[in-house]
Parts: sequence; structure tokens; C-alpha cells
Amino acid sequence: MTAIIKYIKKITLSQNNDSEIKSALLLYAVLAVAPWCIEDWQRGEFARYFSYMLLAASVAWVWGHCGILCFCQALFFGMGAYAMGAVELGKLPFLPQINSMWMGLLLSILLATLTSYAIGRLFFSVKAMEGPQIALTTLAIGMIAENALTSWRFLGGENGLLGVPSLRFGLTGGPETNDALAAYLVGFGLFSTLSGLLIWIVRSRWGKTLRAIRNNGIRAEALGINVVHQQSKAFALGAVVAATAGAFFVTQFGFASPSLVGPALSTEAIIWVALGGKNLIVSACGGALLVRLAESWLTGYFEGFFPLVLGTAFLLVVVRLPRGVIGELLMARRNSRHTRSSNEMVVQKITE
Repeated sequence: MTAIIKYIKKITLSQNNDSEIKSALLLYAVLAVAPWCIEDWQRGEFARYFSYMLLAASVAWVWGHCGILCFCQALFFGMGAYAMGAVELGKLPFLPQINSMWMGLLLSILLATLTSYAIGRLFFSVKAMEGPQIALTTLAIGMIAENALTSWRFLGGENGLLGVPSLRFGLTGGPETNDALAAYLVGFGLFSTLSGLLIWIVRSRWGKTLRAIRNNGIRAEALGINVVHQQSKAFALGAVVAATAGAFFVTQFGFASPSLVGPALSTEAIIWVALGGKNLIVSACGGALLVRLAESWLTGYFEGFFPLVLGTAFLLVVVRLPRGVIGELLMARRNSRHTRSSNEMVVQKITE
């Protein structure tokens, strides 16, 4: 473990990697060590926080990198939760005996992929559908989905799905795993893998293509890029990440309710991302973690006023820190490093 920490520290201090990669590696290192330094109940809390952080990562991918302000990202989060719950409770009429966690995860990803790609093809093919129109339309989709689930008795109606089992690693179900450490490690594995994948894709050729579309879609289309297809794929990737987070979340929370797909959770996730910084995946995840920790610690002091505190913080950050709290800190660190490097070059030239 000491060797791993030293290696990660060496990477984070390197001048050849950008600030997001270094910050992500540092965050992963801290979270990898954390379960052996905290209480058992805190491990269970962090297992749920990983789901929220993945939801924030999906919002940062769709909004920050692709430029699509989506108010129905919780739809895919809740879709993953309901799919996992339905499978584990044996509610699928065609597979009632297969209540495997793996089948629930597969169904979550499949439903999220098909639904999001269909929505993307429908919206992005309409030239008039831009930022405000997409935001309002996705908001309406979230409201419709929440009301539909409230009336759907097969999935529990307004009570949702109750008594969803915890993690079961058997291919066809098996006994539950209620160990908080196991849940923490599974959540950390999902979070580090998917958030790391998004960070890598942002720097890939496809990520650069999506950035070009975000900056100027008309110019990108004139250069031969299939804008509708690329945006739909990116939207589907964000949905898959959110659905995976929801599928893991329901195994820790124990039930899925209609509020998981509604606009309230989507709006809350947007606030997390705005507070942390929407332009970087790691800053968005950090924003979600900080807000959830603050809610856990400060609710006792502010009682019912924490939403007001969160809303005030959101307004201040939007006005004063447009890159988010963590995003501004990373930018300030990078600027100071560049300034120091420039000064060193000037001094070297003078001495020569």
C-alpha cells in the first residue's frame, strides 16, 4: 500500500499530466485508503455517496463536456434503480426465478441505452432544439416519468419497490452480502472505473469531436461530422453511467421510489456539479461528495434549513465562481504553476 501511495504521489507531482488527472489519482488514492480509517457505518454512507458521485459525473459529462443541460438525468438513475429492484425482487414475468444482481445491472444498462439514444435522436435531429428548449423538454420528461411511476401499481405505485435485497454476487441470486466494507469496495470500484473512463474519453479523439460540436455545431457538421449521431451516443453514455449508479444505489438504500426519476433529484445533481465545477469530471464528483458530507454534518445545526443554505451557496458560486469551487482551485493552481515556470524560463535566459 505504501508503494502504491508513493507511486501515485510521484504521478501527481509530475509536470507532464494535467490537473484533472492528478486530482483524480489523488482522490482515488484517498478513497482507497479511507475504508480502513473510518467506522463501519461510515463505510455504508460512503457506498451511497459513490452513487451520487457517479450521477454527478454523468451530469458533468453531458452538461460540462457535451454542452447539453439535461434535467432528466435522474430518469436514468431511477431507471437503473427500478430495473435492479424489479430483477432482485423477481418481478420480471419472463424471468421470475433469476434474481441476480448481474441481470439487474445488465437490464439497467440496456434500458438506459435504448431510452437515452431514442431521446437523443428525437431531440438533436431538430435544429430548433437548443439549450433552453432541451432543458425545458427534459424537465417535462422527468415530471411525466415520476407521475407515471406513481400510478404504476406493478412497480409499487407511490410507495415504490420496497425490500430490495443488498448485493448478491451469485449468477442466479444467492445470499445477500450486508458487509459494509464489501459495499464500499464495490462502490469504489464502480466509481473509479466509470469516472476514470469518462476522464479518458474526454481526452480521446471522440472527446475532442464532442468538444468541437459543443463549441460550434454548425461548423462541425460542415466538416463532415454526424452531429446528431455523436450527440446521441454521448447522451447514451451519460445515461449508462447514471443507470449504473442507480442500480448500485438501490442495493444500498433498499427501495426505489418515484422521486428517484423526478426533476428534483436532477436539479439537485446539477447543483452539485455547478458547486464543484462542470468542466471537469473530478470536480463534479468532488462537489457531490462535499454536498452530501455537508448535509450529513450540518443538518443537525440547520435542521430544515439546509436546502436554503445549499441554494444560497449555489447562487454565490454561480455569480462569483463560474468554474465551481474545486474547478477554480484547480485553475488557480495551474495558473500559479505556469507563472512559476515562465519566471524560471525568464531567469534562465537572463543568466545565459
